[in-house]
Amino acid sequence: MTTTSSEFERRADPHRRELLVHCYRMLGSMHDAEDAVQETMLRAWRSYDTFDERRASLRTWLYRIATNACLTALKSSRRRPLPSGLGQPSEDPEQPLVAVLERPWLEPFPTPVQGQQASDPALQVTAHEGIRLAFVAALQLLPARQRAALILRDVLDYPAAEVATMLGTTATAVNSALQRARAAVDRLVAYEEPDQQSAATSRAVIDQYVNAFESADIEALTRLLADDVILEMPPLPLWYSGRDHYGRVIARVFRIRGPRWRMLPTVANDQPALGAYVFDGGTYQSHSLQAFTVVSGRITHNIVFQDPALFPAFGLPPRLA
Repeated sequence: MTTTSSEFERRADPHRRELLVHCYRMLGSMHDAEDAVQETMLRAWRSYDTFDERRASLRTWLYRIATNACLTALKSSRRRPLPSGLGQPSEDPEQPLVAVLERPWLEPFPTPVQGQQASDPALQVTAHEGIRLAFVAALQLLPARQRAALILRDVLDYPAAEVATMLGTTATAVNSALQRARAAVDRLVAYEEPDQQSAATSRAVIDQYVNAFESADIEALTRLLADDVILEMPPLPLWYSGRDHYGRVIARVFRIRGPRWRMLPTVANDQPALGAYVFDGGTYQSHSLQAFTVVSGRITHNIVFQDPALFPAFGLPPRLA
């Protein structure tokens, strides 16, 4: 390894985690974000001898490369929505459950448990509101360059002139894109803002949910829900609104898959989450990763990612005895 390579790795590696979060916001996929960071580091290493610290910090330079790597990736990929971004909620909890596997869906992102961010500056970026699922889902509905402008200005707090340099445009164009992006995101995520409640309060509600779910107690479970609770289950394109529909969908799940479930706690997108396991006759097999929003002591949103392949990234085992 050359001296230049060693110096580049020493200086660039501390930024890798926050670049991963940035690329996830842009692309809506943990796996695509990892690919984008690899591409960023490769481009940066190849160009390191041209890097001029008098023009920009290394961090800003890396963000510019990462943003443009994401913009390139977005030219050849479809946006990653949640089911709620595709149309109106279903009114029939008995509607056939047909997965749409050919569509790329928004993926959750593993974030540290409470307190870890403060001990590691590289992880503090994940504690920002900009990692929450509702916000990331709204970003995926924006044109790519509006998405980049909003993230760089409002989440990462870069000045408009610096964002313009990163995107190869003018500050006026950045401010125009930013205004349109803010208006769109405000419409999409206003209902989703969580209260300033303690993580312990939120976790207590989720603990009650686990007890009710593992007991197959629909009545106890629905008492924990807000009146206008939202349930969505990618890759199913359906989503449901309201406590009654939520309870009827879960009752149907128990009829189809049986009432024997176990759940393990984790954290996704800085939100309380659960790994759900269903009994298959011998062991409990991984089934879905569920991410919750809790407001005023009630669950307002549950996104059930039905993809057991997500479990390793969240430190969850594939099965339970």
